[in-house]
Amino acid sequence: MSSDYTYDEQGQFFPFFILTLSGLVTLPLTYNLLRPSKDLENTAPRIKSDFKPQHADLVEAQKRKRLRKERRIKRIITVIVGYIVMAWMAYLILVTARTTTKLYDPYDILGVSRSADEKAISRHYKRLSLIYHPDKIRPDPAKNETIEMLNERFVELTKAYKALTDEEIRNNYLQFGHPDGKQSFSIGIALPKLIVMEGNGKYVLLVYGALLGVLLPYIVGKWWYGSQRYTKERVLVASAGNIFREFKDDITDGGIVGALSSGEEFKDMLRGAQAETGLAKLETKVLAENSSLSAQDRETIKKLDDSARRKALALLWAYLERIDLGDASLDSEKYEAAPIALSLGEAFTAISLAFGNLRPILGGFQTSQNLIQAVPPSASPLLQLPNFTDAVVKAVEGEHSKNHLNVQSFMKIPEVERRKLTVGTGLLSEKQYIDAISVAQQLPALEVSKAFFKVMGEKVITPSSLVQLVVKARFVPPGCTDVPPVNELDLEDVDPDEDDLDALMGRKPAKNRATKLVDGKKVENKVETIQPPLAHAPYFARDHSPRWHIFLADAKQGKMAVPPFTFTTFDKPILDEAGKPTFNMQTLKMQFQAPPQVGDFNFVMNMVCDSYMGLDTKLEVTLHIDDPAKAAALEEDDDISEPDEDSIAGQMHALKTGQAPKKKTKKASDDSSDESDTDGDAGDTSDTNTETEDED
Repeated sequence: MSSDYTYDEQGQFFPFFILTLSGLVTLPLTYNLLRPSKDLENTAPRIKSDFKPQHADLVEAQKRKRLRKERRIKRIITVIVGYIVMAWMAYLILVTARTTTKLYDPYDILGVSRSADEKAISRHYKRLSLIYHPDKIRPDPAKNETIEMLNERFVELTKAYKALTDEEIRNNYLQFGHPDGKQSFSIGIALPKLIVMEGNGKYVLLVYGALLGVLLPYIVGKWWYGSQRYTKERVLVASAGNIFREFKDDITDGGIVGALSSGEEFKDMLRGAQAETGLAKLETKVLAENSSLSAQDRETIKKLDDSARRKALALLWAYLERIDLGDASLDSEKYEAAPIALSLGEAFTAISLAFGNLRPILGGFQTSQNLIQAVPPSASPLLQLPNFTDAVVKAVEGEHSKNHLNVQSFMKIPEVERRKLTVGTGLLSEKQYIDAISVAQQLPALEVSKAFFKVMGEKVITPSSLVQLVVKARFVPPGCTDVPPVNELDLEDVDPDEDDLDALMGRKPAKNRATKLVDGKKVENKVETIQPPLAHAPYFARDHSPRWHIFLADAKQGKMAVPPFTFTTFDKPILDEAGKPTFNMQTLKMQFQAPPQVGDFNFVMNMVCDSYMGLDTKLEVTLHIDDPAKAAALEEDDDISEPDEDSIAGQMHALKTGQAPKKKTKKASDDSSDESDTDGDAGDTSDTNTETEDED
């Protein structure tokens, strides 16, 4: 059967073709635009505060500008145009007359019933022959009939008659659906007529050549090289290279700010003459005598020859120092520079982690805190609070004090004395004081209660095993009163899902576990992920959800031992329905491979919040690694012991044997020894110093 491709003269398929192509582009883009964002910043609650900083309108304008970039106006326009085209094509489909190819039906052509026999069909055909035979009928001019039309009509009648009476022709009709046998298959091509018209071939080839040979490679190449320009931290590769060249093992906090100014993103921000505009005025403000910049940081600005980088660095210092530049354009650029620097700071931290030196790693995290809170390095953490200025900080800490107070220490000052230090002429008003205290009481200060090492399903840690560092901590906002004591059950880590040996041996799980046993079966409880409030950062022109980074360091060598694990959500509510702290114990876990040697390994656990100053924690922990022979001996003891009836192991025994294990009758001396085994050192796999040190 041959195929005949012809142009769709009536254009009945062309709207279907365009509708399909438009839908293939428009519908996926629509889903991309309308799907709920998974960004943490779009789902986290906010700290309640009415504080409005200076230039709050400029900060909000920069937030809106960034949101417009993230929404990608081009995609929205493409979707709108796509739906317009689809609606137009749907309209054409509805109003365009469509012709359909009918199946060959000899009964319909002759006008006889399908139940008619061959004699009846023959009689009917003879009557039609007397009427439509070319020798009997003449064309009717009123109907625009011609001799050819009449001949074709009679041929169709004769063919239909033979299809029902002639054996050979009838077989063709029954087998192929037509008395002439196999028919050609005609497909209407849904293309614009301009393309298939004679004489336009060279232009069609030119268009196809431009589309396939130029436009398509350009789009694919632009996408590919565009994606290759960025690192996984979403900064330009060229910027990461610049920061790498600025990196030093002994780099200072001011040096980190200087390294961030080398980012190529600032050149995109300060294009052309914009790099020179207002630079002199900006430097005059930043390098003024009352500025807190160190001599080294001042010299760094003066030595830079690149105008764009010089202005970017000056803008960053103006932002950190909260300097009023007296120019709306410069102040707007100042707030625009900070989110760019924060992204570049992630690249700096990644480079620091590759080298493993502790000082740059901590410096990178602390620079993140400075940028989000708009506070210069080594300044007081109290500047995070609304309305606090250098004058208020000096009144609280003392004129000549060298040690800064963190927010927790400030909130521990008795209320009467605290109010006396901060409220007064040249200090805070009563309303400003209340606003500051309100924000301080909402800061997510995560206090560590216990940290220990364990191996899932084992009682001891052996060389090169996969170890978990389990951190038990709870949120205790500064200034909270009536904080309940820590429940010892909350400090346990009994998790049947992880095949914890303690759980399998029948120890009761701690409260609020993710699983529970009902009739001997494990039932899952849904555990929602809880997000802390967005960082209270009124000067930062972007919403930011706090991150907590936990890593182990070797304090003696000043090196990182285990890379950071980042935590953004928690498994238990932080606040109740009334907005008050729940003091729930949160469980944070990080897994790594143990050293290959037997012995005790001393580490310093660092927990750093990237959004607030003074909430960091240091904790000394000891990883105790036992000889594998000890683990084997403990396993043999466990195999010999008979499982209890109310333990998971006892239930497993009952399933195997069909009988519950017998209750053990123990003497008083046995009970005391069992209790000592349960609560003693056998369950502890590491020695931990649980005293925390809050960094100022």
